[in-house]
Amino acid sequence: MATLATIKTDIQKQEQKSIVHVIQASVKELEKAVPSCMSAERLARIAVTTIRLNPKLAECTPQSFLGALFQSAQLGLEPNVEGQAYLIPYTNSKYQNGKWVKVPEVQSQIGYKGYIELFYRHSNAVSIDMHTVYENDIFEHSYGTEAYIKHIPSLKDRGEAIAYYAVAKLKNGGVLFKVMSKDACIEHGKTHSKVFDKETKTFKKDSPWAKEPDAMCKKTVLIQLTKLLPKSVELQKALAMDNTTKSVVKADMFEVPDETNWNEQVIEANN
Repeated sequence: MATLATIKTDIQKQEQKSIVHVIQASVKELEKAVPSCMSAERLARIAVTTIRLNPKLAECTPQSFLGALFQSAQLGLEPNVEGQAYLIPYTNSKYQNGKWVKVPEVQSQIGYKGYIELFYRHSNAVSIDMHTVYENDIFEHSYGTEAYIKHIPSLKDRGEAIAYYAVAKLKNGGVLFKVMSKDACIEHGKTHSKVFDKETKTFKKDSPWAKEPDAMCKKTVLIQLTKLLPKSVELQKALAMDNTTKSVVKADMFEVPDETNWNEQVIEANN
């Protein structure tokens, strides 16, 4: 007699098989979406591997999975590879047949390394650098007409992280930077992230803010710096498509409206 665990495993395998078939059938469409620097076949393989590593993705609607995958493809970012972008399973709330229902869907999120990759595609980009400041480091900075950063990392115990900064150099000789304390980054996340639970005063346990706060703080600083930089078309689209859920695939995913219901949404799991 099959046990409940065995039945659940069999169902998960069928769900994975189903969504994998959808991905494989979409390779030709992916070829139209990906830039010349990316292979549709490689992207499909990455997507299949991502599902095997995180079976909850297979429980999501195939449409939302493809929507998230195509967003990454059009930005030229590989999901779940070196922190460029992520395919995140969520429980989204939708109003269907006169009532609210919970629908497992995939959300597209861009990592800070993805924003760095997009910065380098701008014709005026020279370099971008990011660092974490620890309590035992020597660190000074000043904004204004003679802006500067001085950072000497401690060679011994550096202590706890206290701040983050990003510095961008442009071909016209311009140098722009942004510094944020760790506390300021966390507060920014509490204010702007929908995974912060105002009742418990904590980030939801499976959210990126709870699991990878250092990476999220870096992303926060980088996005703030990005607002000061000349933006490529890809970077503008990335800022608009980050943290979105889309179940319609178009030639330009930027045109597809976000379907995420932040008011009713409950985060289910992270990668």
